[in-house]
Amino acid sequence: MLVLGIESSCDDTAAAVLENNRILSSVLNCQDLVHAKFGGVVPELASRRHLQSIHPIVVEALSKAGVQLSGINLIAATQGPGLIGSLLVGFSYAKALAHVRRIPFVGVDHMAGHILSVFLGTEKPSFPYIALIVSGGTSSIFLAKDFHQFELLGRTRDDAAGEAFDKVAKMLGLPYPGGPHVSATAAFGDPRYVRFPRAWLEEQSFDFSFSGLKTAVLNHVNQQKIKNAELQLHEICASFQESVVDVLVEKSIFAAKAHNIHTLVIGGGVSANNRLREVFTRRCQEEGFTFHAPLPQYCTDNAAMIALAGYHKFNKHGAHEMGEDVYSRSQLG
Repeated sequence: MLVLGIESSCDDTAAAVLENNRILSSVLNCQDLVHAKFGGVVPELASRRHLQSIHPIVVEALSKAGVQLSGINLIAATQGPGLIGSLLVGFSYAKALAHVRRIPFVGVDHMAGHILSVFLGTEKPSFPYIALIVSGGTSSIFLAKDFHQFELLGRTRDDAAGEAFDKVAKMLGLPYPGGPHVSATAAFGDPRYVRFPRAWLEEQSFDFSFSGLKTAVLNHVNQQKIKNAELQLHEICASFQESVVDVLVEKSIFAAKAHNIHTLVIGGGVSANNRLREVFTRRCQEEGFTFHAPLPQYCTDNAAMIALAGYHKFNKHGAHEMGEDVYSRSQLG
């Protein structure tokens, strides 16, 4: 089966073609340069750029895959969560294409795409597994029972991990998008330089909270400025990153033990973070767990994961009605 996947949940326009879960093409148009001057995604600008990019990106994906639209058996598009204006562009385009060409169509929850993105690599996990999904928009732990059943165990109560990375980057004067720059700077720092707080919350909670950590970094920066001391960017970034990683890893390990699961998976933009992968690998080895991470190119938003999730959803539930609409919050959990 040939599946065309379309993703436009935030500021990346993406299309991909999969054949029986094998990637034939995966194309993405990134808007970082559009939003950099504003220090964050501007929804209206994102929607306009999606309108300009969506058709050329789909044409390019089909061309690189060496297939015609007439050969596509299923179209899958991100239905939510995300920015409504951005979602509407990709979702409406996909529905129109499917309707005109009489191709079956399914809407896909973006979180399902991230939970299953690990299957785009060569090493595939076995169900059930604990999935930690971390990005600029979410930090959530799911119990993935199969390709269709995902139980939400915990989520952030305030800032997502990726959001905290971006906000700390802005505090420190690092370029947008901030997350990768914080990680790159942290690679040369000492994570023990500052003992930033870890928010463990209630004893049995799988939830996250990063707002206090963000405030702690801001207070440290302000204190250094009052002293006219030079900011030790490498050390601050390393210490901040270590605090985030500690909580993400230990909460995931805790969830795995609580549910007697021995396989852990990560997904989302922050899952590309080298330190997060390093600590997860070490801790899973210590616990006797199996650890899986997506290929770096499939950690951030992409259409290949949407095509994959759409393929499995269609096989289970069939095609969607054309009256389906987008949503801003995930329907999982």
